[in-house]
Amino acid sequence: MNRREFIKTTAIAGAGWLILPTGVRAGQSAPSNKLNIALIGVGGRGLAHYDSLVGENVVALCDINEKRFPDALKRFPNAKTYVDWRKCLDHKGLDAVVCCTTDHTHAFIANWSLNRSLHVYMEKPLAISVEEARVVRANWLTKKTKLATQVGMQRHAIQNFNRVRELIRDGVIGELKAGYAWGNRQIRRTSYLPAKGRPPEGFHFDLWLGPSPDHPYNPDYFSSSSGRNCLQWNMYWDFGVGQIGDMGSHTMDLLWNAVDATLPTSAEAKGEPFNPDVTPVKCESHFEHPANNWRGPIRVSWYQGGVMPISPKPYVDLKKIDHGAMFKGAKGYVICDFESRIVLPFGDNADFTYYASRKKEAVLPPLGHFQQQWFDACKDPSRKTACDFEYSSNMIEQMLLGLVAYRVGKKIEYDGVNGKVTNCQEANDLLSRKYRSGWTLNG
Repeated sequence: MNRREFIKTTAIAGAGWLILPTGVRAGQSAPSNKLNIALIGVGGRGLAHYDSLVGENVVALCDINEKRFPDALKRFPNAKTYVDWRKCLDHKGLDAVVCCTTDHTHAFIANWSLNRSLHVYMEKPLAISVEEARVVRANWLTKKTKLATQVGMQRHAIQNFNRVRELIRDGVIGELKAGYAWGNRQIRRTSYLPAKGRPPEGFHFDLWLGPSPDHPYNPDYFSSSSGRNCLQWNMYWDFGVGQIGDMGSHTMDLLWNAVDATLPTSAEAKGEPFNPDVTPVKCESHFEHPANNWRGPIRVSWYQGGVMPISPKPYVDLKKIDHGAMFKGAKGYVICDFESRIVLPFGDNADFTYYASRKKEAVLPPLGHFQQQWFDACKDPSRKTACDFEYSSNMIEQMLLGLVAYRVGKKIEYDGVNGKVTNCQEANDLLSRKYRSGWTLNG
C-alpha cells in the first residue's frame, strides 16, 4: 500500500466505516448503501421486480431478446445491456444478481454468481436436477455468512404461512404423522415442437437453449403473455420439470415451512405413462423423512394434475382447493391454502386440553416484503432470508427425487449425505443432466 492509499484508508476508518476484505466495498453493509444489481431476464418474472429494484442501483440488464431492452432502460437508464449472462456476471463493481431466466439455466447462474461472491435472488425452481440442487447448496454453505440468497417463492411472505407453522409446532393436532401438498394445474403437451420459422432479429435462441440439448426454434415456445410464457416450455424435460418447478415450488413451501425437514430417506411415485419429451401431468410422490428434535418420522406426499390425497371426512372437499396442503396428526388435521387454514379435530381424545396456543408476544412476526428481506440481508448477511439456498435446495431436491422414482417405476432408497440412490443404479443415472458442450454448471 502506498502513502496515498494508506492515508485514504485510515481516513475512512476514522470516519467509522468498515475496512472490508478485497472485493467488498467499504460501507457496503450500511443499510443506506445501495446495491449494484444485475437483472438477468428483464421480461416475464423480471417485470415483477422493477418496482422493488428501483431503490437500488441496477447497473446491468441481461436478456436473450434484445427487443426487451428499450422498455427496461426506461426504468433503469444507466444500466449496461448484455445478451449472455456469463458476460453479465463479470460486470465490474457488481454486488448482486436477480435472476428471472428459464428454469434450465437457474442452477448455472446461481453457481456462477456464488463463485463470483455475488448475492443471489433466484426465481424458482432453484434447480431441475438433484445434482444441480446439491451443487448450489454446497457452494452456498461455504459462503452463507457472507452472501445472501433467496428463491422466489414470494407467497412465503403471506402471514398464513406463519399461522400454519405455529399450529403444527404447538401441537394443535397432536403428534405430526404426515403432510400432503397438491396442485391441480393441467397443461398437456405431446412432444418437443418441430422446427418452424427463424428466430426474429435480436432474439438469441442458442443462448435461450443454453446448457440444454439442441432443439429447433419454434415461436410457439414463446407465444403466451409475458407473465405466463413459462407455461409454454417448462413441462419439457430439457427446459424444466413441469408442475413441480412451477406452482409445486410454492405449494410444497407451505408444507415445508411447517415440518422442518431436510432430505428424505426414500422416494416412490406413480403417474401417467412416461413420456421422454414431456413431464407428467398426473403424478403423486411420497417421501419418508426421519425424526428431528421436535417430531417423529413423517411421510410427505405431493400430488399433481388432479390426483389428490384422501379427504379425512366426506364433507371436506379438498378438490375445492386448487393448490393446498394438509397435515395429519394423532388428534386431527390442519387443512390450508396460501391464505387460510382450518383445524379438524379427530377422535374422542381431540378435546384441545393438550393444546396451549402461544401468547401474543410469541406469535411469529410478519416476514414483510419478500424482496426487501433479501436486499437487507445483502447489506447485512447476518440477517436471514426465508427461502435461502439451503432451505430451498432441500425442498426441490426432494421433489426432484420424486420424478426420478416416477421414471424408474420403483421405490428408491436415498442416502442424502452422499447424494446416492442405494438400491437402483438406473435412478442414480437420472440424478444429473447432460449439458451441451461449452456449458459448465459450476463455472
